[in-house]
Amino acid sequence: MKSFPFRIILFVFLYMSFFSCETPADFYQKDNYIEKFYPSSKPLTRWWWFATEIKKEDVKHQLDWLKSNNFGGVEIAWVYPLYRYQRMYSRKYGREYPKDTTAQNWLSPEWTEIVAYTKLYSDSIGLACDFTFGSAWPSAASKLDSKYGSKIYGDSTFKQLLTFAWTFPDTQLVINHLDSNAFLQFSNPIKKALKPAMSGTKTALFTDSWEVKLNATNKIWTEGFEKVFYEKFGYDIIPYMELGLDSFPEVRYDYMLQLEEFVINGFYKPYVKACKEMSAFSRVQCLASPTDVMTTYSLVDIPESEAMLNNPNYSKIVSSSACLASKPIVSSETFTCMYGFPATYLREEQVADLKLVADALFAQGVNFHIYHGTPFNPKGSDTIDFFATTYFGPGGSLEPELPNFNRYIEKVSNILQKGKTYSDVAVYIPYEDGIMKGAYPADKQRVWVWGEYEMRYIDTPRELEGYHPLWINRHFLEESKFEQKKLRVGDAEFSALYVDVEYMDYRSLLRIYDLAKKGLPVCLKNNPKEPSKIKVKDYKSILKKLNSLENVSNEFEKVVNHSPFISGEVIPDYWCRVDKNGNYYIFLAQMKAKDLKYPLYSGQAYTDTSIILDLNFKMGKIKREEKVVFKPYQSVLLKISPTGNLEYLDINYIPKDPLVRPKEKQKMYF
Repeated sequence: MKSFPFRIILFVFLYMSFFSCETPADFYQKDNYIEKFYPSSKPLTRWWWFATEIKKEDVKHQLDWLKSNNFGGVEIAWVYPLYRYQRMYSRKYGREYPKDTTAQNWLSPEWTEIVAYTKLYSDSIGLACDFTFGSAWPSAASKLDSKYGSKIYGDSTFKQLLTFAWTFPDTQLVINHLDSNAFLQFSNPIKKALKPAMSGTKTALFTDSWEVKLNATNKIWTEGFEKVFYEKFGYDIIPYMELGLDSFPEVRYDYMLQLEEFVINGFYKPYVKACKEMSAFSRVQCLASPTDVMTTYSLVDIPESEAMLNNPNYSKIVSSSACLASKPIVSSETFTCMYGFPATYLREEQVADLKLVADALFAQGVNFHIYHGTPFNPKGSDTIDFFATTYFGPGGSLEPELPNFNRYIEKVSNILQKGKTYSDVAVYIPYEDGIMKGAYPADKQRVWVWGEYEMRYIDTPRELEGYHPLWINRHFLEESKFEQKKLRVGDAEFSALYVDVEYMDYRSLLRIYDLAKKGLPVCLKNNPKEPSKIKVKDYKSILKKLNSLENVSNEFEKVVNHSPFISGEVIPDYWCRVDKNGNYYIFLAQMKAKDLKYPLYSGQAYTDTSIILDLNFKMGKIKREEKVVFKPYQSVLLKISPTGNLEYLDINYIPKDPLVRPKEKQKMYF
């Protein structure tokens, strides 16, 4: 391998040593945290490196382009050679990508050299450079012993192969995410190859959402599962696996509880550990994993959401977990297939629509964006695409507006990173309900969506919208304390707990009863049932005792007697942060962002009228009434001081009026 000039390496090392002397605990003591994770709050972009020859001059050229367009950095994602999708590229774009045999071999010294150069050059121009941990997704490895591959019950020959990795036409074997030894077989070669690129500024290592045989989630298996299950639950699961768990929801619930332990201990905890060993941050999308994702998200440094393949409202699950776990940054893989999957209106995207999506995500607690994304194009080329994306690169429809749009994203992100998330009412998340329901109805399933346990379509109750509701689960209830009439956990302080579920784990019920006895107001909309096959004798008696407490009612108004944080005839989607000086930063999203659903139609953001809302704000003893004007395409960001002084922060950005295109073209992609 060629060596870098020693003086450059020494300079970068000394520079970063000087600015990296704080411990991870120090990150959470600051009023604004982004500089501890990234150089700025400017958006990053996922940068697809196809398995072709990657040259230094092309790396430099594209990074310079991104810098000039106000991006804050990149996340390199290694994917297939372009000829992997030759038929699609030819059919849809009229392009031919010849087979290229000059690519750096996966994890080879030559591959390591160009990756390390990219990181070094990114550092030199002030851009962040993150890395996807592995090629494509889900986690898979070359030359992996089959005993470490993913497994499903009842099929000893099962293999999940990854065909769109850098190594194509050689396939990779998806690892057994329930086995920490499998993770080590997968991760050790990557750690070794990435090591030279980990010097300089601290970077994040990213892993994507769960795509391990989604439609067989209730068959995922690993050696010894039945033994551990029997020791925990006291009955044999094998007969039920033989008959199929879809017929036994209560057994499926027990199975999912055990599966969660295997997945967390077999994959997510080893992943976080590996990141720490490499002096990197862990940035993870836990969505769709067969776990209670609020708990899983709490394990990582930077929890990440995704839209628009998910509705923006899903992001409240991620931001709630972040608040409860004192994680200051909530990132999002943003603009994924906005108009439909795949490639709908690729290179014809419109900034007004992008702003609509970004504003919807800001209002769900996202405060850092990684665009999806930018394909690697050699200098002088702008014809290469990644098919499942929005195009952020030279020659696209977005290019003229990108610098100013990115300034807008940077400004709002920076403000929403101040302090901590405001909280008032906690809402028990219906995870147990999701497990008991099983698969989504066919009209709600996607290639990437299968089961109700994923909680893709849930939302906090409408009657609570003015109380800035956050989700909470059993894990965080067990971590919480009730002190000075507040339920405290992480950065959150709740005045009440709201429960509206059909099923509830016994441990949750017991914890809620304990907290209610101490004085926590609880709105219990109905009496939940126990989901597990093995019933606890005193479940109903505990439930009866809970209902008998004076501070427990099925009517919300009887347990919460204070005014909402925001009230009005119509309340926009919003998010609030409070800084250490007691200032409130309230982001009110443009009205078209309210309850946004996948997919957008092209031009959905179009508007030519202003909207005026009469809103009331109450923060402790401070009350403010305000006529808030939403001009076309504009969201509003307010700063309210502890004395009640209200200030409009300048986040004005006006995109071009979008062209409204027919919706019919998009129906085939739903």
